[in-house]
Amino acid sequence: MSSGMLNPEDGPGTGHVTPSRMALGHYGLKVSYIAAVMVGGGAGALSRYGVEQALHVPSGWPIATLAVNLSGAWALGVLLEALHRGGPDTGTRRVVRLVAGTGFLGAFTTYSTLALDMTRLMALGNGAGVAVYLAASLFGGTLASWSGIWCGAAFHQRALRRRSMREAPKPARRPDFDEEGL
Repeated sequence: MSSGMLNPEDGPGTGHVTPSRMALGHYGLKVSYIAAVMVGGGAGALSRYGVEQALHVPSGWPIATLAVNLSGAWALGVLLEALHRGGPDTGTRRVVRLVAGTGFLGAFTTYSTLALDMTRLMALGNGAGVAVYLAASLFGGTLASWSGIWCGAAFHQRALRRRSMREAPKPARRPDFDEEGL
């Protein structure tokens, strides 16, 4: 007997249990959301590869991974703060979060390569390099995400000011008076 939810099409007495589409829906999983994450993830992985090729350092210092993780932490802070301030996580905001945040930035940043780079530095006998790299990654990533959150909030505030200036009523013009003030 398989485990899962009863399929609504399975009438009483059918005797078997099948996973239902309702099981995915129960957890908020939709095929379109999964596809959005996959598209964003593919673009993020390709972008990370491009950065790694452009910033390859022959000495073995993992500058590309550090740059990717710090810029990704900053971008995720900006994105999530802007989306949060824009309203509830529904509709277009949810799709943007899934494509850009979970998909693109999730694949662009990389914890596994950070761990692999630390192992490589350790194998080269560069314990000080491991400590500097780890500190730069962890503390730098924290600072980058805080900075991104601050920037996302600042962008949102600036957009609100621009919108309120556009929508504000224009002051009534005073009629021109002649020289005598009449």
